[in-house]
Amino acid sequence: MQLDYIPFSKTGYFSSLICDYLDEKSTISPFYNRFPKIENFKAQIEEKQLSFSAESRTILSNVLKKQYQKLNTSEVTLQHIETLNSNKTFTVTTGHQLNLFTGPLYFLYKIVSAINLSKELKAKYPEYHFVPIYWMATEDHDFDEINYFNFKGKKVLWNKNASGAVGELTNEGLADVFKLFSKDLGSSKNAEYIKKLFKEAYLNHNNLADATLFLANELFKDYGLVIIDANNPELKRLFIPFIKDELLNQTSFKTVTETNKALSENYGIQVNPREINLFYLKENLRERIVFEDDVYKVLNTNIVWRKSDILKEVLDFPERFSPNVIMRPLYQEVVLPNLCYIGGGGELAYWFQLKSYFNKVEVPYPILLLRNSVLIQTERQQKKLEKLNISTENVFLKRSTFINKKVREISNIDIDFSTQKAYLVNQFKALYKLAEQTDKSFLGAVKAQEVKQLKGLENLEKRLLKAQKRKLSDVVLRMTELQNELFPNQSLQERNTNFSEFYLEYGDELILKLIENLKPLKGEFSILTL
Repeated sequence: MQLDYIPFSKTGYFSSLICDYLDEKSTISPFYNRFPKIENFKAQIEEKQLSFSAESRTILSNVLKKQYQKLNTSEVTLQHIETLNSNKTFTVTTGHQLNLFTGPLYFLYKIVSAINLSKELKAKYPEYHFVPIYWMATEDHDFDEINYFNFKGKKVLWNKNASGAVGELTNEGLADVFKLFSKDLGSSKNAEYIKKLFKEAYLNHNNLADATLFLANELFKDYGLVIIDANNPELKRLFIPFIKDELLNQTSFKTVTETNKALSENYGIQVNPREINLFYLKENLRERIVFEDDVYKVLNTNIVWRKSDILKEVLDFPERFSPNVIMRPLYQEVVLPNLCYIGGGGELAYWFQLKSYFNKVEVPYPILLLRNSVLIQTERQQKKLEKLNISTENVFLKRSTFINKKVREISNIDIDFSTQKAYLVNQFKALYKLAEQTDKSFLGAVKAQEVKQLKGLENLEKRLLKAQKRKLSDVVLRMTELQNELFPNQSLQERNTNFSEFYLEYGDELILKLIENLKPLKGEFSILTL
């Protein structure tokens, strides 16, 4: 086994916003509180400890105990749930959609990041307890984003008419998905476990939330992971003051809009706030709440309230009010004694928009950590890369750049016409001087000829490169096939491949090796050879 690293900025897959954050550049510093360094967690602990009440801890612990009643889980997870009652216990949280059979590999990397950071914090601050949390996005409604996963180049798809919150969707139709998926798995020992896991999760549970809870628990219970479904009346009751503030004052809209103005001076904006960033949630229904014509309405329904009526609805049924992407982070930080949120680049991008909102409503803003990213390669693939003399940085290049760079490198002739171009430019400098001494109207003709001849050299260079590609077609083919294996669909492996593909090969060792090797505070992209 071998572990290598590459800076995120050199992969070509991460935005300038994320790269600048990792480099702690001044342009991004106004939009976060504390940078994810182990020594910065002490102040974060002290800040959160002052704001999180004993009552909130009791409610959280009791809700989790109820959610875990039907699960066969580990003692360490149960102990974590119990210790949440203590004011010396804090959480490290990651969140994810309820993707079918976990979806892409980075589902695992998020959770492993949370588990391993909790361990690092315990080693640094032994007087406190740290609980890794997976926040299930049960209130999400984007079914088309979660109803499939990729397995060996095939799309395993769950066809279903869906509406409302995805966590409440019945698992109807997944028996057919299981039959098709089983055929592709084979009959090895690891394949049989995958079949058992899928069957128990989706065919023996009634809805997607329960299925995902079971699945994540089975994969990570030995590491003390605590999974939470926050679509819960008791937890939503803790959020009532913020729901009311949103309805009456539109605080999130005002503060995030101002932040976006400042952030957009250097970076793109991930999400734009609505005037009211809440959905109304009932069976088969999750629609936006709007304020129009002096009344509150639920879009695409006949539901209408006056101000006094909607405030009563909030008090009586807080579970019917669902935060959108702008307010969900606040909800999380209100119900959890959380220190750090671990997410991908897209997630952190919208978190950066929220700091002033958190300040306004006086809720501590968590430390933000980019999750671990990993490229898993086999020893066979590693040997092929070495044989072809392909470096770690080069394998991350986009396809055309990857091939062109390598062909230039291994060609027995010089395909780089930079010297000729420089010589040509110098020759034309003399012509420009001549034109200035005679007739300045001649300058345009000189410039046109220079552009034409430089263009000609570029075309010759391209034709020579193309000819060398044909001559070296065997090498190009092997390079291309290898990069296709490591970067399916010319994208990051972790965004495409499902864990089951690697579990077939490595079994329980897969998660064990991730736990042993991933360092959440390392701040670099990992290449793991198994």
